[in-house]
Amino acid sequence: MRTKHKLASLGLAVAMSLTAAGAFAQVMVGGAPMYASKDIIDNAVNSKDHTTLVAAVKAAGLVDTLKSPGPFTVFAPTNDAFAALPAGTVDTLLKPENKGMLSGILTYHVVAGKMDSAALTKAIADGKGKAMLKTVAGGNLTAMAANGGVTITDEKGGTAKVTTADVYQSNGVIHVVDKVLLPK
Repeated sequence: MRTKHKLASLGLAVAMSLTAAGAFAQVMVGGAPMYASKDIIDNAVNSKDHTTLVAAVKAAGLVDTLKSPGPFTVFAPTNDAFAALPAGTVDTLLKPENKGMLSGILTYHVVAGKMDSAALTKAIADGKGKAMLKTVAGGNLTAMAANGGVTITDEKGGTAKVTTADVYQSNGVIHVVDKVLLPK
């Protein structure tokens, strides 16, 4: 009888350890845990590294779109990526009269479907080193493997590095990037 209790206790301890390990393995972005059960917007608003992106999404009227079922793959620029744009660019884009331009830039960072790093890596391999990604805005991004990671090149030749991959959401996946990608 004691053996059964010891085995049951051991089993419970292992199960609790695995549950705790899963909790500690939570992806953190901008100092906040990202939950696969939440949508893109509900997670992004908690990242201190994405306050500019969230403000831009709100100004562009894209909140409802990015809360919809999707799925979407979002290449999410950080605050530092927006800050690297020429002085005044973000302030100008956030003005109501520039909503269309802002929406075009933001949707250029979105690909329809859920393309995690495994799918992205496969697409790059299938493309002999390059994967062409059609954005929701209608433009193209080029994904390539580089220095043990992935880079995304826009139509103007600008290149962003994926700094955090596979941030799973209930309606897709986010890959954090270090540059703002710009359409033609």
